[in-house]
Amino acid sequence: MKIKRKIVEIDESLCDGCGSCVPSCAEGAIEVRDGKARLVAEKFCDGLGACLGDCPTGALRIMEREAEDFDEQAVEHYLNEKETRQPQEAPPVVSKCPSAGVMTFPSASECSRANAPRTNVSSESQLTHWPVQIRLVPPTAPFLKGADLLVAADCTPIAYPAFHQDLLKGKVVLMGCPKFDDVEEYVQRFADIFKAADIRSVTVVDMEVPCCSALPMIVRKGAAAAGKQIPVGEIVIGRQGGIVHRDQCAA
Repeated sequence: MKIKRKIVEIDESLCDGCGSCVPSCAEGAIEVRDGKARLVAEKFCDGLGACLGDCPTGALRIMEREAEDFDEQAVEHYLNEKETRQPQEAPPVVSKCPSAGVMTFPSASECSRANAPRTNVSSESQLTHWPVQIRLVPPTAPFLKGADLLVAADCTPIAYPAFHQDLLKGKVVLMGCPKFDDVEEYVQRFADIFKAADIRSVTVVDMEVPCCSALPMIVRKGAAAAGKQIPVGEIVIGRQGGIVHRDQCAA
């Protein structure tokens, strides 16, 4: 039943998809989908606004409107359901952010190792330049000219074992963390790079955690600020090391 009450509203034009609001909502009413924070369901939001203080862009506000009544039992059922869908996850840390959740992955059994496909992939490094951190690479760096960029979240080379051979080969890599670094600084740095260098394409490699999902949006904002139309693809790495999503345009 719908009643007039207070509820969180998300301004998508201001939301950069950083995911800071997600762990602040104890009811799990907010998720990052398609690079934007969104309400999972009206009945999960209690309207108290605990998430507002953690939004760096001011995209969240409390408004009064017709909405489904807050359903505490539905919230409990929803949270329990989420818990059962992730049986391998350890209890969350205080921040509740999935990117900071402590997890232990089971070791591969002798049988699985014996049946694993054998490849002749070279173990040589495919890194062709230095520095690699987004904040340290000057927009006029010669290796950026006409490059296909690989913009990688800091955790991805650790999570994905064939990072060099499968993803880095033939590309110029820029690395960073949208959770701990300055998002606006990143946007400006990419804008400067896109203005100065004739970048051919960008492949963003990030993790399947909310704060990482902001990385493609940052790159696109930088391209828009530079007035450039550059193909941007995304590859999402799971926390156990596999590719869980890959855009068709991701090289």
